[in-house]
Amino acid sequence: MTDLEANLRSVQGRIAAAAKRAGRDPDDITLVAVTKTQSVEGIRTAYELGLRHFGENRVEEAEAKVGALPADIAWHMIGHIQSRKARRVPPLFQCVHSVDSLDLALRLDRLCADRFGRLPILLEFNVSGEGSKSGFSAGHCAEDPADGQALFACVEQIVALPYLRLDGLMAMAPIVTDTEQARPVFACLRHLRDELRQVFPQVDWHHLSMGMTDDFEVAIEEGATFVRVGRAIFAPDQPAVCNR
Repeated sequence: MTDLEANLRSVQGRIAAAAKRAGRDPDDITLVAVTKTQSVEGIRTAYELGLRHFGENRVEEAEAKVGALPADIAWHMIGHIQSRKARRVPPLFQCVHSVDSLDLALRLDRLCADRFGRLPILLEFNVSGEGSKSGFSAGHCAEDPADGQALFACVEQIVALPYLRLDGLMAMAPIVTDTEQARPVFACLRHLRDELRQVFPQVDWHHLSMGMTDDFEVAIEEGATFVRVGRAIFAPDQPAVCNR
């Protein structure tokens, strides 16, 4: 068994175990393999092991890979999208996790006018409040009425866009030494999703994209439906342990 196969089976086992702890069906959780800096050959090997969902952080990297790999791969855009590169996103990706502003949503909607079907998107939230992270403000999680009203006004406009399909939320937790420290961030995103579901019941809001190599098990326990894992799959000799 190769390192990649061993790593993948370990991650899949940890996903199943975390789902079991939370009383969830593991089939409700999609593993998105993060392929930043990975070669086409490495991604093809992961595909041959059964992976079908891959995530890219940069448009230019995706352009070099998408056409060289099987057409039934679902490509997820998980990185920040610069305005000047937005027009290159709709032809490449089947889901965009990182819609972090109303301006970006409006731009993507215009660019998707000729697309067959609506582009699935997730709204990215900066739940931790870190200045280095992109995303809508989640300040109303701390009961800030002004932030809540501004957010709902933005979401209302995005919901009405004809060429985008809003499917849920995405967040990144801060880097911590104890993964339990990430739990409040994931719980906040889940509560925010539940709040938005009440205000906008016409939206499905099924997906929560949260959790990466160091914290995906906690994210699953808090409701993640997409986990974005790269290093634990592609790095050699990954230990099959949970840092909790």
